Formats: sequence, structure tokens, C-alpha cells
Amino acid sequence: MSEPNLKDRYKEIFKTYDSSSLRTHIERFIELDKYLPFISTFYCITNTQSLQFEFVSKNSVSCLGFKSEDLKIKGMEFFWGRMHPDDTNRWLDAMSDLMKFTLLEIPDNERKKMSYTWNYRLKNNNNSYVNVIQNTTPLEFDANNKPITGLAHYTVLDEQSYFAVNASAKKLNSSNEYETLFFKTYSQKLLSNSITNRERDIIRLLILGNSSKQISSKLHISIRTVDTHRSNILKKMNVSSTNELIAILNANPSVI
Repeated sequence: MSEPNLKDRYKEIFKTYDSSSLRTHIERFIELDKYLPFISTFYCITNTQSLQFEFVSKNSVSCLGFKSEDLKIKGMEFFWGRMHPDDTNRWLDAMSDLMKFTLLEIPDNERKKMSYTWNYRLKNNNNSYVNVIQNTTPLEFDANNKPITGLAHYTVLDEQSYFAVNASAKKLNSSNEYETLFFKTYSQKLLSNSITNRERDIIRLLILGNSSKQISSKLHISIRTVDTHRSNILKKMNVSSTNELIAILNANPSVI
């Protein structure tokens, strides 16, 4: 995908209708950043209207080799331009699906409780591709309650490993814990062709934390049938337990 198309599609996904100020947030993060150690995670405040980083923490140097001021000046388009070409369209599809899910499924007054995670490969300042896991929490919204700005955490992982591109949406529930409401993978299949479509449906629901009873209700099949499918899935995947299956797929979650 060419850069102009990438920009246009991204801006359409995050089309906004008014502006907002982040001065107070930015000032607090700048103060905090002075005292944080250099680690494999850095954070930014992103602005989907201006396509700029309102703030970038100093750890961007140790993580990617880019100075925070350079990323602020060059903006989000420069950042996207270093994304692996095989991941760009998948990442845009993930952004679109997350936005649609939020607008259709999450009430206006609940959106401030949401947190979103996705991953991709990015070329660092040494021109090597590394794996980046991004988690973004909305900070401010437009007149239609669409996210404008967010606090984004970037974790950089071993460049030798391959991770399927996936996206998830979680909401802070009444127990003050994040509950996964949406999960989707956008890369190549990990599961063998022997896994049926029904078994894939069950695997997706298992990853989201559903019990056999809950899966039975959602798929309108008996609990016994669910348990039979679960047993067959374990045999086909050559794993001993559902927990082991979920751990494998979370590490390389090419489910679809």
C-alpha cells in the first residue's frame, strides 16, 4: 500500500470532528519520564487528528534507536513508513475492526474504560525489523465520542521471533480487571487444515476465556458437543490441556 493511501485510510478510520488539548497530560508524562529507567518499553501520546506524537518518552532510543524529539518532529507517518510491508494492510484492517467494534458495541460512557492491543514488525534505526506490541488507552474523545488521543505503550521484542498480527480490545470491568471483549488475528494460519470451522469457533471463544457452558450457549450446541470438540482439538494439536493450547496460541495466535 502506498503511503498516501495508508494515510487516507487511517484518517478515515479515526475521522474526528473537533480538537482537544492535552497540555496537562503531556506535562505530567514529561515530568515522570525523567525518572524512568531505560528498558524495552517506551510510551507516547498519540493524536489521530494531527497524526503527530504529542509526547515520546526517552526510551524510544534504547528500544528503536530513534530520539524522542526526532519521532515528534517526523510524526506518525514516518513511524508507519518503517512498518513491515507484509503487516501494513493487516494493521489497517485491525484498526478498522477495533474502531467498528468500539462504535457498535461499546456505549459512549464505557469507552473511557477500553484498552486496545495490536502488534506488527517495525524497522528500527539499524534497519532491522523488530516485533512491536502496542497497547493504547484512549485519553480524549471527539464530539461523537470517537478516540482522538491515546496513551500508547510500545514493547519491543526479539527480532528473531515471528508473531502473527493480532488485535484485541479489553474493558475495565466492575472488579477493576481488564476483560477481553474482542480478539482477531490477521496473519497466516497456524492451525492445520484438519481443524474444522466449528473447532476454530470454539478455539476463539476459549481464547476469550469462555467455559464450555458459555460456548454451548453462544454456539447453540450442547455442552457435551462442546467437550467433544475440545477433546478433538487437543488431539489434533497434540497438546495435553486447554491451558497449554491457549498458551501456544497466545504466543503465536494465528487462529483464523
